[in-house]
This record gives sequence, C-alpha cells and structure tokens, in this order.
Amino acid sequence: MSERGLVVTGLRKTYAGGVTALDGVDLEVTPGLYGLLGPNGAGKSTLMRTLATLQQPDAGSVALDGIDALADPDSLRSRLGYLPQQIGAYPGVAGRDLLERFAWLKGRTDASARKQEVAHLLERVNLDGDAHRAVATYSGGMLRRFGIAVALIGEPRLLIVDEPTAGLDPAERSRFHRILADIGSDAVVLLSTHIVEDVENLCTRLSIMAGGRIVAAGTPARLKAELEGRIWEREVPRQESVPEHALHATATPYGTRVVISGDAEEGYNARAPRLEDVYYHALLTAQREAA
Repeated sequence: MSERGLVVTGLRKTYAGGVTALDGVDLEVTPGLYGLLGPNGAGKSTLMRTLATLQQPDAGSVALDGIDALADPDSLRSRLGYLPQQIGAYPGVAGRDLLERFAWLKGRTDASARKQEVAHLLERVNLDGDAHRAVATYSGGMLRRFGIAVALIGEPRLLIVDEPTAGLDPAERSRFHRILADIGSDAVVLLSTHIVEDVENLCTRLSIMAGGRIVAAGTPARLKAELEGRIWEREVPRQESVPEHALHATATPYGTRVVISGDAEEGYNARAPRLEDVYYHALLTAQREAA
C-alpha cells in the first residue's frame, strides 16, 4: 500500500484487570468510507479512541499519510475530526456560538474566516436555520449533525465516526448517510458501527472485529462471494424453536426466518449471501476458534 491513507499495525491495548481490548489490530484504509463492524465489546470504541489520540496503545503503530501518529500526535490531531458516540452540550449555548468556540479551540483564530467556515458547516449539515437555538434543545438527529459539523472544522484528513446513526429515525439516518458519503470523497472516513446496513449502504471496504481482533476484511462483494453456496434459509412457525446451530434468525409476520451456513439441510432453500450473513459467519467462526 502507498503512504496515502491510514495504516494501523499490530495495535494492542490491555486495561487494568487484564481485559484485552485490542489484540494485534491491522488496518489499511485509503481515502473514502471504510466500515468497521462488530458487536458491543468487540474493541471498536477502544480502537477509535486510540486513533483519536485519546489514549495510548500498549504496542503497535499508527501512520497517517506516512507520518508516525504515535510519535507525533499533534500532527494527527491537526488533521483529525472525531465524532464520538455521546455528544454533550453546554446549557443555553446556541449552535452557532458553540461551533465558533470549537473552531477557535481548533486554531481558527481569524474571526472573519472562522465565521465564514462556521456558516458553511452549519449549512452543510442543514442546521443553518436552527443555529440560533440552544444545542441542548436539539433532537438526537440534529445533535449528531452538529457533532459532524464540529468534526469537520478545518477540513480533516482523517474523520472517525463512532456509532453515528444509533438511535436515529430513518429520515435522519438517510440524511446522515448523504453527509458522510459527501465527506468520503476527500478524506479517510472510518465508520465504526454494529449496524450492518450502514456499512452496506456506504462503504466500499470493511473489517469485522471481534474479541479485539480483525476476523474478516475486504470488499462487501468479495466477502459475500466467499459464502456463495453455503447459506440456507427457511421460515419456521412461531411455536417452533430456532435451531441451536442457526447463524441468525429474524422475526417475520408469519414466524421466524432462520439462516444457517454450511451444507444444505432438508427444508432449507439456497440464499444469496448478504452482508449480514458475512457478519454473523465471521463472528461465529471467531467464537469457535477461541473456544
């Protein structure tokens, strides 16, 4: 891989008490949207916080465009945008005023240029009409969009977004997706989530994380192709229990759709692999290997 992009090598992090959150994570992310899928507790947030220089790893390296980010964290911070899971707001402070404050803290000291950038960002995330309102009164979707505006101050080279659409209604999720897709044309965007649909809609490449490790990586098309002819499904009545070896199961109006992997079984029909099948298959394989 060229030096253009984010390269993570052998990243390790163990917390007090012996909990291993990162167990040799390797990532190569070129400009565009890159998905990081994994269940809660997989280590995604630890990885995001480490890449955002909010904590130091025990071992490993992080480079952005060939620059050692662990040796020179200020270089990374100056080119970083970070949207964490939770966004706080100061009571009574209007959106425009708070965004200006964040811009000043990020080094935008020229008042005229700062006001112009803030106005542009508020328009970009469709909050210009609500910029006079206190951020504490924003809805969940508005607050996420405000967080993106904060993260985009200074046109970051690396944008990290952690569970960005959790709790959003379908309209807000769609709006948020459009914003992220637009950003991904210029920057390295790392999208961390447990929502498979977000990655499927936005990302050309992804990794699946479990137990602090990357357990699968590639393009959605290649990962789905690897399961071709190995995924089967059937719908069972509500009163029938889900088989223990099911890959995953989804409620339907008439019962439960059960998906399995491996060899064909009686009553099951072939199913074209989907990204959710890839996700659950990777987690199941990792669980079996760890047992």
